[in-house]
Amino acid sequence: MSEKRLDYLSWDQYFMGIALLSAMRSKDPSTQVGACIVNRDNKIIGVGYNGLPIGCDDNTFPWSRDGNYLDTKYPYVCHAELNAITNSIKKTKNCRIYVALFPCNECAKLIIQSGIVEVIYASDKYHDTDTCRASRALFVSAGIRLRPYHNENRSINLVV
Repeated sequence: MSEKRLDYLSWDQYFMGIALLSAMRSKDPSTQVGACIVNRDNKIIGVGYNGLPIGCDDNTFPWSRDGNYLDTKYPYVCHAELNAITNSIKKTKNCRIYVALFPCNECAKLIIQSGIVEVIYASDKYHDTDTCRASRALFVSAGIRLRPYHNENRSINLVV
């Protein structure tokens, strides 16, 4: 009888991999973010990435980060967390969410309201911004667990 494989993905690696793969669907030229929501049984119940709302033509809206507000992507793009929550096939209460980028304050409010209890994030590059400070304050106040993802130098190559 042979032994089982020992180099399989951990749950964190698997779910963060799904979030990062989902981010690759984003058409945003500067920031691609994905999210994966998982229940207590380690079943994926929702995924999402940052992009325009359903039915909006992503060729007619701006993707710029700079300029007049209405000439940027910010008033139009739905964040990955919002899409993962609205795409969920089951209730998100007591679930955890894996995200490529630490959530902004607007997504923090949505995460809290949806009943998600843990946020695992790959990047926190905007840590010192007001939106992330507000997010942390909200998460702490609501008792949401925050956990940085540790990659352990594992790379995953998708070959078709």
